[in-house]
Amino acid sequence: MKLLRNTVIRAGLEALYFSGAHYLLRPIFAGVGTIFMLHHVRPAIEAQFQPNRHLGVEPEFLRAMLAHLRHLDVDIVTMDEVHDRLSQRQFSRRFACFTLDDGYRDNRDFALAVMREFDAPLTVYVASDFAEGTGRLWWVALEMVIARASAIEAPIGGTLTRFDTSTAPAKQAAFDRLHDWLRALPGEHDLQCEISALCTRHGVDEATIARDLCMSWEELKAFAADPLVTIGAHTITHCNLARQSEATAAFEMATSRARIEAALQKPVLHFAYPYGDRIAAGRREFALARAAGFKTAVTTRPGMIFPESAAHLTALQRVSLNGNYQDARMIPVLTSGAATAVWNGFRRIDAA
Repeated sequence: MKLLRNTVIRAGLEALYFSGAHYLLRPIFAGVGTIFMLHHVRPAIEAQFQPNRHLGVEPEFLRAMLAHLRHLDVDIVTMDEVHDRLSQRQFSRRFACFTLDDGYRDNRDFALAVMREFDAPLTVYVASDFAEGTGRLWWVALEMVIARASAIEAPIGGTLTRFDTSTAPAKQAAFDRLHDWLRALPGEHDLQCEISALCTRHGVDEATIARDLCMSWEELKAFAADPLVTIGAHTITHCNLARQSEATAAFEMATSRARIEAALQKPVLHFAYPYGDRIAAGRREFALARAAGFKTAVTTRPGMIFPESAAHLTALQRVSLNGNYQDARMIPVLTSGAATAVWNGFRRIDAA
């Protein structure tokens, strides 16, 4: 199903490119700016089975996007500047902002070097448990389990279901089904229990994943000292906030901020919702982010930034730089607003 979805999206992007429709739609849907969303920036990984491929782009693709924006004379700005331009309605020049979620070490090792070439700032949203080395990146753990197994069993819907994982296509199908099942479980505890059981049965040490992939507090201190870097908050545990009680969701937001500020001795004024889609962040979460004192909060809902976004500073839309679509031809389509306009049924704001 996800393969079909990716195929449809790619076909849509190519249709916009080859038809030239993105040039016609740009004046209407490019908005006043773009907040780009990334996770990993790293060289290509040579492996048939990469179900989390969409979370990573290669440095060269990021470089191509930055070069395109400089060619268009677009200002590349910080999240503070995004807030100020929206609040003060300063829309004489278009802007772009680059945001990266989770706090991966490759943000320092690869992304920052590319951003420096263009004197371009970036904001990295840190889940504090990942920086502690105690967090659980369950989607990575699931990939590791399936990569090493020829068959997997999981209690889906109360029935033990067996998945063939002996080939790359079978592994992908199993990952898609198990990923959706895990995300739909009632709470974070349920998800963690199930992924921990899978890891135990298949010999995956999930406790080491965050330490292997994410920057520690010491690494973040040095990283945050770079004048191009802003650190934002991304909760404590990277939980689905919409599935938490209001008190727990508020605690996840406020405490992650406090822990990052204490570790880095810098104010943390910007927030990103984990997962960030409609089933993970809605009106209650937008209000909680405001109450927690964040100047801005970003979702994963696709969209450009428009003057109307000023009324929704804790529900800002982003444009994903997705590892499945690293085609330089698509860059003008992504910056035109055409793709997100089509996705949103030509609505400019999705903040409900």
